[in-house]
Amino acid sequence: MKSKTPKESLTIQTQVVLPNDTNVMGNLFGGRLLQWMDIVASISAHRHSKRVVVTASVNNVSFNNPILHSSIVTLEAKVSRAFTSSMEVYIDVWVEDHVSGVKMKCNEAIYTFVAVDQNGSPLHVPVLVPETDEEKSRFESALRRRQLSLILAGKMNPQDATELKALFAPANS
Repeated sequence: MKSKTPKESLTIQTQVVLPNDTNVMGNLFGGRLLQWMDIVASISAHRHSKRVVVTASVNNVSFNNPILHSSIVTLEAKVSRAFTSSMEVYIDVWVEDHVSGVKMKCNEAIYTFVAVDQNGSPLHVPVLVPETDEEKSRFESALRRRQLSLILAGKMNPQDATELKALFAPANS
């Protein structure tokens, strides 16, 4: 299986926040943003694996700034790391200023998807080769996030989490 780069999975989606997307404060519903993120991330995972993908987990969502009614919202997703059958997808959410066109990052999320066959059984996915400094940083931290998720789910013994131990154990001199 040929390896791939994160840019090959890049998926960009732009939405305008309509009245039915907002709460009584005039802000985008968090659930609507989660839906948009799930869609854009699943397309990204599909582009990487060329397989049917299912959402395995929403690892992190940061609602850093409210998104107002009539905002132009751009979601950018790309695979940050691929494991045997799962892929971590990082989503950046930007709001565009109506007058200047300047984009401000307002939210981000990390989703995990698994490639599956017609019976729902996991399938292998291509290796990911990061290129930029940001991609390399996200790639390296993905293993720590994965180990932590596996520990919390009871699927990994904390003593086996080599990447997490490295964060807390003193370096050997």
